[in-house]
Amino acid sequence: MAKHKIVVYVPLNDADKIREAIGQAGGGELGKYAFCSFSMRGIGRFRPEEGAKPHIGEVGNLEQVEEERIEVTCDTQVVGNVIAAIKRTHPYEEIVMDIWPLESW
Repeated sequence: MAKHKIVVYVPLNDADKIREAIGQAGGGELGKYAFCSFSMRGIGRFRPEEGAKPHIGEVGNLEQVEEERIEVTCDTQVVGNVIAAIKRTHPYEEIVMDIWPLESW
């Protein structure tokens, strides 16, 4: 079965909520395991520009936020469901998300 990898960056306080939404949408299923993910912490940096409605920070000011990078693998047929779940749950106005197909070996 074809697989995809999805990576999303989220503030620490929202990480568990995002992982739950991903798992409920079918992301992170590996064999007989569900809700599988991997996380790393780091610092996200951004400056909201005029017209932005930032969840954290203020327009015009450079901001640093401790975030988690959440990685999950999912079957290709549920990628749309997982993306929709992330968008419904994520607090940011603009979501940083990477999605790519995985090769089978």
